[in-house]
Amino acid sequence: MSFLSSILTQDLIFKFLKFGVVGFSGVFVDFGITWVCKEWIKIQRFVANAIGFSVAATSNYFLNRIWTFESHNPHMMIEFSQFFIISMIGLVINTIIIWMLDRRFSVNFYLAKLFAIGIVTLWNFAANSYITFA
Repeated sequence: MSFLSSILTQDLIFKFLKFGVVGFSGVFVDFGITWVCKEWIKIQRFVANAIGFSVAATSNYFLNRIWTFESHNPHMMIEFSQFFIISMIGLVINTIIIWMLDRRFSVNFYLAKLFAIGIVTLWNFAANSYITFA
């Protein structure tokens, strides 16, 4: 492996770890909002999931822009739109996984959600690394 590819790999791994820390904070936002919407307000579980996911995606954008990718892109609304579209694709993936595990395999909703978040994290990092923050 050449020196340049070694640095790029190390940089990518470091960014993924930072992305994971931001994502972990987003898990608390996502679960908290989802729980409040589902358990207190009694919003249908998949709608509550979408609300929690969307709020977390928004907070994650700002944290990732500032800390993970250190973006100075002056076109912040375009960058946010790209991030949010990628997140919404992630939401579709997330919802399909939760639906399959919850409805088809009787896995606890919140456990299914946690598993789905792990899978969607890989999608979000790859897509945002190569599109939003390229």
